[in-house]
Amino acid sequence: MRYYYAEHQAAYRRLGREGMTQWNDLFGESWTFDDFPNRVFLESVLDRLPASGEVLEYGCGTGPAACFLAARGFRVDAIDLIPEAITLARRFAQERGVTVNFSVQDVCAMPVGSKQYDVILDSYCLQSIVTDPDRAAVLAAVRDRLKPNGHYVLSTAMYDSDRVYEDDFRYDATTGICYERSTEPADDAVQLDNTWYLPHRRHLRPKALRAELEANGLQVLSQQGELRGDVICTPTRRG
Repeated sequence: MRYYYAEHQAAYRRLGREGMTQWNDLFGESWTFDDFPNRVFLESVLDRLPASGEVLEYGCGTGPAACFLAARGFRVDAIDLIPEAITLARRFAQERGVTVNFSVQDVCAMPVGSKQYDVILDSYCLQSIVTDPDRAAVLAAVRDRLKPNGHYVLSTAMYDSDRVYEDDFRYDATTGICYERSTEPADDAVQLDNTWYLPHRRHLRPKALRAELEANGLQVLSQQGELRGDVICTPTRRG
């Protein structure tokens, strides 16, 4: 089992049991399904996106952003690793009368596909994709699936000097990786000072995120937000 699976499966099972609607509900934050964390950013970029364009959202969770775009005429495919998340997403889309093609898929292991999109959306998924190979795989999938004039619309958690990493976590400022203490060796675990840790999050500084995107064939058009984690990219022209 990969490092990112157990946490997310437990979270979406809890959402279902307790009648919650999205990830942030787990932390007592004051969001609703229709007032989700990156809604304001999405609203600000709608005029850059083609009306009724084809959208792929990966790591869609319970689907608030996917439903938001579908309600505005976009044709949306949305994927998530966790079956429980997709079950909830389908229910919430049906309740709102919108059509989204939801499916279970791990964005870190996406099969080669021929379909290309006008928009690929990440609503706070990338920070949970931690290791270099996984992030390279995801960004390669984004680059390959974008139409030549398509847009990668990304919202991700960033390094925050005010964030406190509690005792079971260890932050590596060089890589931006936050590790979580593990009780035993496991797939993807690393040993630091004779203690096992699993990858947990990656919180980059703005320049590092921009450099990573550019190194993976994406041209950054804008980088905004309080911590500069709301980004719009297009594919770098080849040749």
